[in-house]
Amino acid sequence: MIDAVGSPQSVLLLGGTSEIGLAIVRRLAGGRPIRVILAGRASTRLDEAVAGLEQGGCAVQTLDFSATDTGTHAEVVAKAFAGGDVDVAVVAFGLLGDAEAAWQDVDTAVELATVNYTAAVSVGVALAGQFRSQGHGAIVALSSVAGERVRRSNFVYGSSKAGMDGFYLGLGEALRPSGVRVTVVRPGFVKTRMTAGMPAAPLSVTADDVADVVAAAVRNRRELVWAPSPLRAVMSVLRHVPRPIFRRLPL
Repeated sequence: MIDAVGSPQSVLLLGGTSEIGLAIVRRLAGGRPIRVILAGRASTRLDEAVAGLEQGGCAVQTLDFSATDTGTHAEVVAKAFAGGDVDVAVVAFGLLGDAEAAWQDVDTAVELATVNYTAAVSVGVALAGQFRSQGHGAIVALSSVAGERVRRSNFVYGSSKAGMDGFYLGLGEALRPSGVRVTVVRPGFVKTRMTAGMPAAPLSVTADDVADVVAAAVRNRRELVWAPSPLRAVMSVLRHVPRPIFRRLPL
């Protein structure tokens, strides 16, 4: 169980090669030998993630997981819980994609919506069932500020994150009576492989910066956080900018 100072003994990462997700796992571990389950596709990157965590003393289990294969999600999540309680589950998979192709090519749009929204809902429902039976724990869902007010520049991605964000906020309310917490995390521009080659936006952060925010949120039982925290004020303003002005902003 999560101890008195907010430190978990076991973490499930759905999206086992996610740079942000792995940074969160390392931060939650804090150098302690916790149990980690990495759910992702078999690859060199997954092997490297396992090796890195094992060097830190963690006991690591891997599960084959594909976001688009929603029919297997309940089974994958059940396997993660079969080895003992899971204190924190991190939903960290996602697809950025080509913003212009996403609204002009059906297959591209469907893949992005499936990974970012449908799959996120699928694992969320499976996690909810396991956590309710367990009676404790926390779910961390990596959303995005792109979903707070969808922009023309990446509206397919933004709309998928808006849906995912709303689902996990609602899931948190549904799970509240069971003692299970849900934290929705809204990062801004994060410098990772996914954003390599893109011009960094204002208030850009690293994966480790996001991990610090998440660790504090789990410790303090927060339901909604931004990374970095000043984005909350920025987005509060942008949400109320009239559309004719909003479309002229360099976003």
